[in-house]
Amino acid sequence: MNKEQLIEKIGNTKIVPVVVLNTLEETLPKMQALVNGGLPCAEITFRTPCAAEAIALTVKNFPDMLVGAGTVINREQCEKAIEAGSKFIVSPGFSEEVADCCKERGLLYLPGIVTPTEAMAAISKGLTVLKFFPASNYGGLKTIKAICAAFPYLRIMPTGGINEENIKEYLAYDKILACGGSWMMSGTPEQIEEKTKAAVALVK
Repeated sequence: MNKEQLIEKIGNTKIVPVVVLNTLEETLPKMQALVNGGLPCAEITFRTPCAAEAIALTVKNFPDMLVGAGTVINREQCEKAIEAGSKFIVSPGFSEEVADCCKERGLLYLPGIVTPTEAMAAISKGLTVLKFFPASNYGGLKTIKAICAAFPYLRIMPTGGINEENIKEYLAYDKILACGGSWMMSGTPEQIEEKTKAAVALVK
């Protein structure tokens, strides 16, 4: 799958679950819950020591799942994520070294931005699909629309403060590719599955 096909697939999915895994043991039950709920997609964050192993385990057991790595802040993490089988890389901010690593390896990179200056830094690296994070803290949709007015070719994936109450408003704006969110990830695998089903029904 090339970058354009991957971007299209993320856009069709509409929601990218942001998944924090504290132990390897919780990986497969939570991933199965997402799949059962109709959302075979996950951004597994590098906030915990088991992240790379969890990505590799997910990729092995769910080969058709769209698995990316989140909270990737340097080249070392990026290389670990790619070796584990990540199909895309997400950062909370813009990292030149992560951008370079993804370009060398031919991987989709979604850096986090909240200002026009940060958007320009990403654009200078040829990146036009960007994460907007933390969305609710930096003016949400209003700020996204202002940035996209200046850079009309951008596609945005807002993350941070997105939930079932505001996601439809975000997705109604044509520059929004998809929304990242973690609201469906709390509770037991059964609860995650139910919340995922509800989220999928909401955006379809």
